[in-house]
Amino acid sequence: MAQEIIEAPIPGKIVSVSVSAGDTVEEDAELCALQSMKMQNPILSPVDGKVLEVKVEAGQTVETGDVMFVIEED
Repeated sequence: MAQEIIEAPIPGKIVSVSVSAGDTVEEDAELCALQSMKMQNPILSPVDGKVLEVKVEAGQTVETGDVMFVIEED
């Protein structure tokens, strides 16, 4: 099975995490909310699949390119 690595597109602070490892997600499901420059940006799943790893938690600061989630594609 192919794995999809979801990286932070911009630097910011994780406001909330909507999924846990083991969860099944559909394409465009919200994985987390990332606050940058006082705006909240939803981070969406690019594929249908199963969440293998959640590498962020609420309150954490991320930089562009930091790995946030690993999803196994259906």
